[in-house]
Amino acid sequence: MSLRAGVVGAAGFAGIELVRLLLAHPRFQLTAATSDANAGAPIASVYPAFTGVTDLRFCAHADANLHSCDVVFLAVPHTAAMDLACELLDAGVSVIDLSADFRLKDAAVYERWYGTVHTQPALLAQAAFGLPEITGEELARAAKAHHNGTPALVACAGCYPTASSLAAYPALATGMADAGATVVIDAISGITGAGKSPNARNLFCTVNEDAQAYSVATHRHTPEIAQILGLRERVVFTPHLAPMNRGLLSTVNIPVHRDAALSADDVQQAYAEHYAASPFVTVLPAGTFPQTSSVCGTNRAQIGVTFHEQARMIIAVCAIDNLGKGAAGQAVQCANIVFDMDQSAGLDAVALPV
Repeated sequence: MSLRAGVVGAAGFAGIELVRLLLAHPRFQLTAATSDANAGAPIASVYPAFTGVTDLRFCAHADANLHSCDVVFLAVPHTAAMDLACELLDAGVSVIDLSADFRLKDAAVYERWYGTVHTQPALLAQAAFGLPEITGEELARAAKAHHNGTPALVACAGCYPTASSLAAYPALATGMADAGATVVIDAISGITGAGKSPNARNLFCTVNEDAQAYSVATHRHTPEIAQILGLRERVVFTPHLAPMNRGLLSTVNIPVHRDAALSADDVQQAYAEHYAASPFVTVLPAGTFPQTSSVCGTNRAQIGVTFHEQARMIIAVCAIDNLGKGAAGQAVQCANIVFDMDQSAGLDAVALPV
């Protein structure tokens, strides 16, 4: 039996990637794709890639019959999801939120980093954090609650936190990392990570032939990474913008205790064992490191890891597609889990080889 799905904010980069995935999904049936700016226009007229694939039109948010859906994906800016999620949950509709509104468990932390009041703090405890390889237990509880008749709320991890946390987590979970040290993360994203709204920073003439760091020591994904990894204030995160459409590469430097007996082979084995059962995370052979083109268009993550013995540092590099595993693909993966499907349903894709 098919499940009715809606996408709010469907004309944005993450939203239209959701549309692409849901149209090909074996069980989710896309019934509503909202965009106030494009209301009434065929999806294929705004994104010609959908020509011959779907006749569905964008509709205004107010006109969408979202309460008839089984699940609604919110691909909206922060603050926009708060009240809408509450309304949908009250109507019995499960919500998969791609925004930042329910990721941080502490409303005060959210308000500090996002500069606005959180209007639905009671929902923060209910929200399952959507990073299945790390927070699988939270998603399993949401799936159980959904099975028992309670609509689920999933707060999908952001793109930078996804790649950075997947790279760092095995070192921390296995006790290889120095328990009191600061983890240093340098990450690079494609332009679609900045969203679709035009501004001077993402104009072609600004980004072409250029690479730049931004939001240094102030990026809003910092507390999210710290929350996932349990590092409190011990994360130094520096994001960079690169002249590519999509893709994200995160390099994480994790100090190891000076007295720990550890080798590069130990680290490689620990990472390979940790992700052995994951359908989407691949730990590359020793000495091999990922590139963004190897995961483009997929929900996959590739990790390369090594141990710098002299510096006593684990260096882990993770590549994802910021619109795939960093947004729409991860959202579908989480929805699959909540609705008791194989988590790879509709996501078994190979990256574009060229």
